[in-house]
Amino acid sequence: MWKLGQKVIIVNDQFEQNLPVGEYGYIIAYDRNVDNAFDYIVRVPKANKNFFVPKGDLELEEVLIHAEVERATREALIDYALATHNEELFKRIMKGEEFEAEEVESSPELQNQEDFIRQINLKAWI
Repeated sequence: MWKLGQKVIIVNDQFEQNLPVGEYGYIIAYDRNVDNAFDYIVRVPKANKNFFVPKGDLELEEVLIHAEVERATREALIDYALATHNEELFKRIMKGEEFEAEEVESSPELQNQEDFIRQINLKAWI
């Protein structure tokens, strides 16, 4: 059960009672009667009304914001993978695997002195 006064969003209207879907409201009471289909009484300030609402028609605002952030992040990663032609990243995102940002080391791999001199000489000839 959610707390009284908690901000919720109406996401569905399964009993077709003309709920303002997409609007926010505040839980003002619980309906503890087990014979009743409604779980909460929600105050919707924009409609200036109280509604009896089942729990399936409500979602917490924090959950919806988190889902939107995840969606936007995923879309941004897909755009980045397509722009940089990063096939591995694109496949990981499309498969739904979690992507962990790998830190790129600022120092290059240590080379022994002979390889370093050979590489410099090759660049000098080119």
